Amino acid sequence: MKLWLIPALPLIGSFILIVAGSRLSKRMVAIVGSGSVGLSALITLFTGYKFISTSATSFHYQAWQWMDVAGFSPAVSFHLDALSLVFIFVITFVGFLIHVYSTEFMADDDGYARFFAYLNLFVCSMLTLVLADNFALLYLGWEGVGLCSYLLIGFWYTEEKNGYAARKAFIVTRVGDTALAIGLFMLFQNFHTLNIQQIAAQAPQQWAVGSETAMVISLLLLGGAVGKSAQLPLQTWLPDAMAGPSPVSALIHAATMVTAGVYLIARTHAIFELAPDALMIVGIIGAATLVLAGFTALTQFDLKRVLAYSTISQIGYMFLALGVSAWSAAIFHFMIHAFFKALLFLAAGAVIMALHHEHDMYKMGGLKKKLPIIYWTFLIGASSLAALPLVTGGFYSKDQILWLSLAGEHGNIWFFLFALLGAFITSIYTFRMLFLTFFGNEKTHVGHIPGNGITIPLLILAGLSTIGGFIELPHSFGHFTVFSNFLNPVLPSVSVQEGFESIEWMIQLIAAGVALSGVYVAYIFYIVKPGLSEELKTSAADLHKFWFNGWGFDSLYDKLFVKPFVFISDINKKDIVDLFYDGLVWISNFFNRIFSYTQSGILRWYIMGIVIGGILLLTLGLIKN
Repeated sequence: MKLWLIPALPLIGSFILIVAGSRLSKRMVAIVGSGSVGLSALITLFTGYKFISTSATSFHYQAWQWMDVAGFSPAVSFHLDALSLVFIFVITFVGFLIHVYSTEFMADDDGYARFFAYLNLFVCSMLTLVLADNFALLYLGWEGVGLCSYLLIGFWYTEEKNGYAARKAFIVTRVGDTALAIGLFMLFQNFHTLNIQQIAAQAPQQWAVGSETAMVISLLLLGGAVGKSAQLPLQTWLPDAMAGPSPVSALIHAATMVTAGVYLIARTHAIFELAPDALMIVGIIGAATLVLAGFTALTQFDLKRVLAYSTISQIGYMFLALGVSAWSAAIFHFMIHAFFKALLFLAAGAVIMALHHEHDMYKMGGLKKKLPIIYWTFLIGASSLAALPLVTGGFYSKDQILWLSLAGEHGNIWFFLFALLGAFITSIYTFRMLFLTFFGNEKTHVGHIPGNGITIPLLILAGLSTIGGFIELPHSFGHFTVFSNFLNPVLPSVSVQEGFESIEWMIQLIAAGVALSGVYVAYIFYIVKPGLSEELKTSAADLHKFWFNGWGFDSLYDKLFVKPFVFISDINKKDIVDLFYDGLVWISNFFNRIFSYTQSGILRWYIMGIVIGGILLLTLGLIKN
């Protein structure tokens, strides 16, 4: 099985666009950019069919030996199992739809070829990350998505704020990347290999449950995951990442970068299971993040920033599921979230495009009749995000997490209450977003009606957001658990506490009631009595400002890290090290000025120089003799 073709095709597409993109027509750029990912998706489909039909547990392919230095010999080799198959399916298919959408969305942009080159490279990096059979190759893909996020977030680099957002994403995630790198060093020190499967097999034999080494390495891996997946306390970069074009937001938030942390923890579950305290911290971080981000989303007015904080919150649900060892539930929610979040970002981009690039929801409204396809697809995505019962994929994926946060072996009442509160908040801010954008009076004239390049991907994602949940019905719905069974060879099945099996239907009813209650609250505040929201905002102005500013994390980091660093830099501006290098510069400039006199352009001076040089050479020759 030529697994290497799956990441290689987007890489080839990126290379072609980098080298020849400026000389290709926009039609050819679109064909190369979208076609390379489309072919990768088709190969993924064929590979998945072969994987399932042969009842194989894994496929492996080694392209070549990367290096061999003092016992460190990672290869460029790929490993496909059920977990990586789910991820590459989402990355290639959702990525392909985003590429198709971009052919129309970016059609008038001067950087058309450059955009698709970056987008292709992004997909290649993420595919490399999830297919890698060793941590060295995984880390290459990990850094690749970091580089591409910088390039895509700052794509419109002529605006200073976009460059700032790109740098912020790069620097903040670098904190987590450093922790991950140290963790990989420790893994190699302990196992003398970075092969993921070998480490997973050897870890239980080498470490006992509760091992301090396993704990430290788990926390370092968690640091990397927290940075990439924008969880507390490194979540501040993601809302500013909205500076990039809407397709970039969809790709980063739905199918690629922010889910890398979820993949890393799931892939290294064998290590985390040996460090129960680290696993508990994963759950705590997820629970805290989903609530904090949810409250912040309630106060935003920028349509894309609401979705950004929503992503942080939903990734928090995945971390909570990982923390209670509900491994397959976390991956199931990842897949469904990729469908409805890509749909919401792309639909939001279509709205913003139609309204002359207006982002403020309070300047929208009345779009239900003007943009009917966008409205209905957005409604489907919003319903799935809010987990409306029975008819949405989001209900079935989130229901599992809610139930297992209480009933799972490592679940408890606090995790459940935080998850439930997050579900209520999610339902409110989601339908607040829908009501402000599509209902009420028209405040901004619609200047552009999206074409098929935008609407067709939305319709496909709307279908996936609806039917995707039915492959994993709750136990009380008839034990239709195809997804969990598919992942069982890779991820441990979750254990349910004794006596909790019989109350699953109660959790479902509570979850459904909470979701519907949130919709009702949003309906009252933003449709029936819209003045109530302004009154509440005024009466709790300080709290509203605190939540709006992301609970003050940016301000805190500015005071703790940025300002002290700048202050020390100013003091240290003329230290002895700088003087040494300034001296080297002065000496270089001095000799440059002297040697520049020899290039005067006056022929007689050149002749005189040759004569003098000849005389000197003859003189030296006579002296030597």
